Amino acid sequence: MNNIKFTTYMNILKIAVAVVGVLLCLFLFFGPNIEQPMDEVLAFREGFQLSTAIWYFIIIFLACIGLILGFFVFQLISNPKKTFMSIVGLVVALVLYLIFWGIGTSDTSESLNLIQSIGEVEQGTISSTTAGIYTVLTGLVVALLAIVLSPLMGRYRK
Repeated sequence: MNNIKFTTYMNILKIAVAVVGVLLCLFLFFGPNIEQPMDEVLAFREGFQLSTAIWYFIIIFLACIGLILGFFVFQLISNPKKTFMSIVGLVVALVLYLIFWGIGTSDTSESLNLIQSIGEVEQGTISSTTAGIYTVLTGLVVALLAIVLSPLMGRYRK
């Protein structure tokens, strides 16, 4: 199959997946809200509209996971050195996240001055969010240092 036909089919598939997703979201938007009688809400929870939207999400989510894993296998076969380095980078990021998560944080719901409508937030949520933020900030600092220092390292090697 030539590239033009493949691109056309992929565009049609993307549009079809998006249209089905939007239609299923409209099913949810036109469903009952929590202020309506409880029997209507329960009927909606057990009904066709919500279950279809949930199963559509599950299928799309599993397909995405399969495509990601397939991409890694394909890349591992075609370009093993770069793929291995990417996997090492992901593992380093995970270890860094787990270190930050294990250290924890001194923040609490009160120290964060959360608005009253949010209410109390569990300490585990605060710890995992803080660990994620610190991991991202560490990655940004390392990337910025690599950008700034890479020209100097090239001159230093010569």
